This record gives sequence, C-alpha cells and structure tokens, in this order.
Amino acid sequence: MSTAPRAPYEVDKNAFDRWLMDRDWPTKDLATPPAGLKSVPGDPGLPVLGHSLEMLRLGLDYAMKRYERYGPVSWVRAFGVNVVSASGPEGTQVVLANKDKAYSQQGWEYFIGPFFNRGLMLLDFDEHLYHRRLMQLAFTSDRLSAYMVQVGDVVADSVSAWSPRDGFQVYPALKQLTLDVATKIFMASSLGGDSSRMTKAFVDTVRAGTALLRLPVPGGRWQAGLSGRKVLEDYFRRGLPAKRASDSDDLFAALCHARTDEGETFSDDDVVNHMIFLMMAAHDTSTIATSSLVYYLGKNPEWQSLVREESLALGDEPLTVSTLDRLPALDLALKESMRLVPPVPWMVRKTVKDTDLLGHHLPAGTFVTTLAWINHMLPEYWTDPHRFDPLRFSEERREDKSHRFAYMPFGGGVHKCIGMHFGTQEVKTIAHEMVRRFEWTVPADYDVRWDPTALPLPKDGLPISIRRR
Repeated sequence: MSTAPRAPYEVDKNAFDRWLMDRDWPTKDLATPPAGLKSVPGDPGLPVLGHSLEMLRLGLDYAMKRYERYGPVSWVRAFGVNVVSASGPEGTQVVLANKDKAYSQQGWEYFIGPFFNRGLMLLDFDEHLYHRRLMQLAFTSDRLSAYMVQVGDVVADSVSAWSPRDGFQVYPALKQLTLDVATKIFMASSLGGDSSRMTKAFVDTVRAGTALLRLPVPGGRWQAGLSGRKVLEDYFRRGLPAKRASDSDDLFAALCHARTDEGETFSDDDVVNHMIFLMMAAHDTSTIATSSLVYYLGKNPEWQSLVREESLALGDEPLTVSTLDRLPALDLALKESMRLVPPVPWMVRKTVKDTDLLGHHLPAGTFVTTLAWINHMLPEYWTDPHRFDPLRFSEERREDKSHRFAYMPFGGGVHKCIGMHFGTQEVKTIAHEMVRRFEWTVPADYDVRWDPTALPLPKDGLPISIRRR
C-alpha cells in the first residue's frame, strides 16, 4: 500500500514564513486591457522585494496559494520585475505551444543569461531550430546506444564503492556520480583534481539566477555565478583544440564535428556555450530525478521490492535501450517521482508583442512563467495528487493523458528537453544498480524538504539507511 505523505512542496514554517504565507496584499491590475480582454489580477507584495522571499523560502507551497486565490493567470513582483504566472495545463499550453510566436526565450536572459550565455534553452525561433538540428546529431539512436554502455560502466563502478550506513546522504553521492557520468560521456575524460572546483562552479551558476541583489557584489550570489561561468568557460575553451582535432565519439567532439548536409557547423563559442549548458542540465536534472526516485522507493518498500525483482531477473545482462524496456515497474515509479518532484519545476518566457493568455491581456515585454509542479498537483487532473501512486501511469489509467500539459517533467513545445531520453536511461541505470546491490529505507516520520531556491534539491542531503543485500 502506498503512503500518503504531505504535499512535496510543503515546508515547515517558522513565524516569519507563516507571516509571509498568510499575508494578503490588495489586488491590482497588471495593465489596462483593450476591449474584449480581461486584466491580469495580482499584487506587488513587499516594497522593493516584492514576493521574492516567498518564492525563495516557500516555493510551490506559496505558488499553490496564489493559484487557489487568483486562478491560472495572475501576476507578482519578484526579483525586480513583474512576472505573470500561467498555471495549469491550459495556460501552459498557450505559452509553450506558442502558436502566435508571442512568447520568447528572452525571459531566461534576465534570470540566467549571464551564466548560461546562448545555451540552447535561451535561443529563439529560427536560430533555436538551427542549433537544435545541429545538436540533435549528438543524440542519435546510435550515439545513445553507445553512450549507455559507458553509463553502465561508470555507474556500476561508482555505486559499488559506496559505504552503506545509517544517515548516508544520497544526494551528494548522486550528484558526484551524475557529474562523473556527464564528464565521461560528454567529454571522454575525468575531471580529476578539477572535480570540486567544477561542481562548485555549476552550483553557483544555477543558484545565481534568483539572487535578490543582481549586481556583482563580492560575496553575493550574482558575483559567484559570474565567477563560476568564467571557470566553466575557461575549462571548456582549453579543451576545444584537442576535441576539434580528435576522432573521439563523445558529445564534446560530436558538437565540434557536427555538420549538416548543407555544411553548417558550430563555432568555437557555440560549442563552449552548449557544453556549459548541457553539462549543467545533464547532471543537475538527473541528480534531482534520481534523488526523488530514491526517496519515494525508500518510503514505499513494496515498490522498491517490485523494482528489485525486475532488475534481478535481468541478471548481469548489460543494460541497453531495449533491456531498460523490460523494467516496467521502474518506469512507472520514475514517472511518478518526477510528477511529485519535477526536475525543472518552472520555465520562463517574455512576450515580444501584445497578446492574450486565456482571455487576459499581456503587454509586450511581460515576463511569463509556467509551473510544471502546479500542473502535476491539480486534483482535477490527478487522483489524490499528493499520494505516491505509480499505477496512475499504467495503461489502464494513464492519468498523464488527461491533458497534453498535465504532465511535463521535460518541458514542452519546441524547447522540450533534447536530452530527455539520455537522462531517463541514466536515471534508470543508476536505480537498477542500486536495487541490485542495496536495500534502503527512510524513517516513516521523515519528509524531505526540497529547497526551492533554484532547481529543487533536498536541504539535508537526503539521509537514508542503506544496507548491502
């Protein structure tokens, strides 16, 4: 029987957090709408800070409150700008499908542009399609199959070296593992002595986007992000000449050698920018997805047993794309854990012209966010949405088919994650090796707290009691 934990976004609030949560501000219109359209309701929150503190401290708990108060379209002031929330599958579809090309990736520029300059997620329209088409050459089915052999070797070596015990912090161990995988597969190398420095650089660049003080002040998150970007840029630029000259089949070399039938290639700057973004996305999102899967399998031992039985039945057979398809319980459990904790819980756009969102007027230049986490938790689309219930994805139920954008762990539209198949296979490989070697639990009264500062990560490192089988 599955447990029914509290909502995954809920936090234990102190007096200040309770005040932030309970405080209601007078509603104001974002802008005067033209005839036939409604205004966007919302409020600016605290002077100067707006609602930045609520987003950083309360995360999805606060976002759900806004949704319940205002509905799927509302605005707040946060991080120095007004931001419209397009919550729920209907609003999300309008923004991400982007049929009238009103919603631009320029929204990301404000938050992470200085740290992930011209990464694939930040490019728009024809330029994005050009870069994505070239990059897709590094994610062909043949390349994915070759990558998976190497993933299995790295994961098996790393997981077998873990020292099981009570209080084993699995999140840092998984983060190191996924960075090792990304380095091996994407670069055909090892970070070696650069590992700690590179890990810090990636963490600093990701967290910088939600800095309250968005200036390069020493000691601040913004400055740390800029410094991290320089570390990453210098590292990849040093490796470029050798990759250009090599015949290696890793992703770094594949980007250097990618060439369309028309002879189009990536510049050196393109390759560096894409490598920084891909390395971040590859290991950060995989770490989050694996962490939430480990947590929910620890809370639901009957599902851990089902997953283990399937993996043991494979024996020592190397994992491939086809053998992974023989692990249906793992597939269901992973989908459900990514519903409860989506690796990328929010996306941001910016309108390039006046448009309407579910009948609400949005002026040109408006920042717009979509919140996958809210979509994943709405009872009108999901039965008992706070419960870990992998069978909701079974063929008999397929609750994820209730709406095209009810379930979106990899985003949606033309910017849907290019590495989603690789990432899914990597997470399944890690889980497969873990259940074959170990059993683990978390205390019945333990509920992980996900830090909403940037991407969701467990505040306490996610301690588990883990034993060798």
